[in-house]
Amino acid sequence: MELYQLRGFAAVAESGHLTRAAERLHLSQPALSAQIKALEDELGVHLFERGPSGMALTAAGKRLLPEATKVLADAASLHGKARAMEGEVAGHVRVGTLSDPAFIRLADFLAQATARFPLVEIELRHEVSGAAFEKVRDAALEASFYYGDLAHPAVGTVPLREIAYRVAAPAAWRSKVLRAAWADISALPWLMAPPISTHRVLATRLFAERGSAPTTLIEADNEAVIRSLVASGLGIALVREDLAREGEATGELVILPETRLPTTLQFIYANDKREEPEMRALLEVIRDVWREARPSLNAANEPAARKRRA
Repeated sequence: MELYQLRGFAAVAESGHLTRAAERLHLSQPALSAQIKALEDELGVHLFERGPSGMALTAAGKRLLPEATKVLADAASLHGKARAMEGEVAGHVRVGTLSDPAFIRLADFLAQATARFPLVEIELRHEVSGAAFEKVRDAALEASFYYGDLAHPAVGTVPLREIAYRVAAPAAWRSKVLRAAWADISALPWLMAPPISTHRVLATRLFAERGSAPTTLIEADNEAVIRSLVASGLGIALVREDLAREGEATGELVILPETRLPTTLQFIYANDKREEPEMRALLEVIRDVWREARPSLNAANEPAARKRRA
């Protein structure tokens, strides 16, 4: 069964006359008659009663005509969608994500990317920030979210927002840590992310600036896990500022003063893929998502800013 046979069937049924249907389809009458005969043979039923006044549908023809019309409509729709896709961006990209999807606006990014570029397949890979940088640099990922300020000629960056880390301790340790010397702070149990992470780089820098090193290390690879372990009383740690303030507000954490370590949330990508259509599409989306996010982020930071000014 061919689509042209169904078109001939529908045209003859509509016109009720073989000659007029053939003219409409730009076919000879014998050619159209042969198509109808072939379709009837394929289906095993007679579709028309042939008479001197024209062609009339049989009972079987009347029942099958709506099905034929639907097939033709579906084929036209498929063809139209394929035509619409011509020239659209298509491809497969591997994108690294970090431990907090809400903080990096991952859902917004994916929603806009799939809506605007439906032929771009995005494969997500969960990464620690330092590993993400290395994988983008070494072409194991095309792009990734990333905490930090590292630079490399093979890696392009789109800065998204400034973030900061604070030294936070369990609330029960308040009297022990707020007036303690740094030597005493460093002697406490410390919770840290793996060495390849930006979190660990910042912590190492913090200790180096103070000429010391942590005495006891407990390693965890997830920021929410680190915050939870600090709140549970297992140690002290660098905690992302929004999580630290949240813990302070709920009475779970105490933040040490004068220990704010700023860094940057970035979207990084392989520079040699910058002009590829799928990468240009992702960069367009990430910029738009974070351009839309900035007013709400500023509003969210306003209470904290007022509190600091007070």
